[in-house]
Amino acid sequence: MIEILTSAQMRAIEETAIDSGQVTGLDLMERAGAGVVNAICAHWPDTAPRAVVFCGPGNNGGDGYVIARLLAGRGWQVQVWAPLPAATPDAVANAARWSAIGPAGPDLAAEALQGAIVIDAIFGTGLARPVGASFLGALAMAQQAGAKLVAVDILTGLCADTGQIRAEGAYLDRDADLTVTFQAPKRGHVLLPGGSMTGALHVADIGLAAALAGLSQGTRADALAVLVPVPSAARLHKVAGHKFSHGHVLVLSGGVGRGGAARLAARAALRAGAGLVTVACPPAALIENAARLDAVMLHPLANASAFARMMEDSRITALCLGPGLGLGPREAELVEAALRARCPTLLDADALSLIARDDALRALLHADCVLTPHEGEFARLWPRLADDGALSKCDRAVQAARDAGAVVLLKGADTVISWPDGWPSIHAALRERSAPELATAGSGDVLAGLIAGLMARGLPPAEAAATGTWLHVEAARQVGPGLIAEDLPDALPAVLRGLR
Repeated sequence: MIEILTSAQMRAIEETAIDSGQVTGLDLMERAGAGVVNAICAHWPDTAPRAVVFCGPGNNGGDGYVIARLLAGRGWQVQVWAPLPAATPDAVANAARWSAIGPAGPDLAAEALQGAIVIDAIFGTGLARPVGASFLGALAMAQQAGAKLVAVDILTGLCADTGQIRAEGAYLDRDADLTVTFQAPKRGHVLLPGGSMTGALHVADIGLAAALAGLSQGTRADALAVLVPVPSAARLHKVAGHKFSHGHVLVLSGGVGRGGAARLAARAALRAGAGLVTVACPPAALIENAARLDAVMLHPLANASAFARMMEDSRITALCLGPGLGLGPREAELVEAALRARCPTLLDADALSLIARDDALRALLHADCVLTPHEGEFARLWPRLADDGALSKCDRAVQAARDAGAVVLLKGADTVISWPDGWPSIHAALRERSAPELATAGSGDVLAGLIAGLMARGLPPAEAAATGTWLHVEAARQVGPGLIAEDLPDALPAVLRGLR
């Protein structure tokens, strides 16, 4: 499990370690500086040994003074730019140590930046207000000079808790080349837009593993987030049995000309390992769907009464509602009947729109539901949360899940999955796991089917949502450029083989 921390949680584990007497603030600063130096040398082993370190007045700047001193000790040519004097006790101490080696001052020449590694230690995770143009101007000057930019903890101007930009005026045009953070990633490294501006992310161990492990027992445990892990092969590969041993997904489809989304979801559910998948559609749409489906079963579904009769079959183990379903009275009645059945249920697209406009339907949500809104759907479901600019995407998903009493998967390159009684998890399709090809029609329908298929096989809703998200991105990475939604289910066998 990889924890993703807020700035308050990071301060808490630092304070825990310091209060125990096992380490001092100066010790941690020394370890942090050494971690950055080691990461730089590993990332650019053949670079010219020349650096300009930008030091702010706080502890992030204190890390910068340590970095400058350690690089100089390795024979590097080092210059320190410090527009403001050190202001915290540990930063003052390390500024004094640096002063025995070289100067630090407010003067900065563009020619000094050319061909150098520029280390941004201006403001780190404790940033509480927008960054002024003078600081951002220095970083922009470094990038315009072609310097490699290394962020210490997080790029100056990014909020470590939300990933949002906090800047007076225009922000940087380019990302950091390397970000070195300490002990654990922060939310701003995986939530957009910060996650997309982090560059290569390196996590340096500064000896706080014990304090981090204890965080889960503290008062902030309910806000702790974790990174979605690589799924367990043992949880996904089939064992002996017949088709009903692996679950039966029922996908509800819309009418004539509206079945494509349901067919995508159904094929994905089958590829996810469900033993049987049935598309239930209005009788008039049977011929259309039959022409496009083979292994997926078909069943006519006229209305909610017919659905209730279908649900008498106890072998149906998961429902998929929403893709191409429709927004009329028939569809609202089907959603109501499905929620009353208390079966593991995936709600997407039209099903979410129906719930957003009907409080009676919303009241029927239960703990075995997974809701998969994109930002627009989320705003219709929880307008007050969507409008609260102080909340991170992670916070919004957590509060929505508690309100719904169900799993909420808030989509995006920074997908957040939250459930009422547990830690939220974040899947960042960024950097080495970037999958921009998923921005195509139908990809969300495939995700819905994947999650429904996994729930049908017995995975708990939150685990099914996280695993489905990981598989969805990995399938897209298998296909690459040119991907269309129909490609995703067919890419899954290779992804699953790779997990063995």
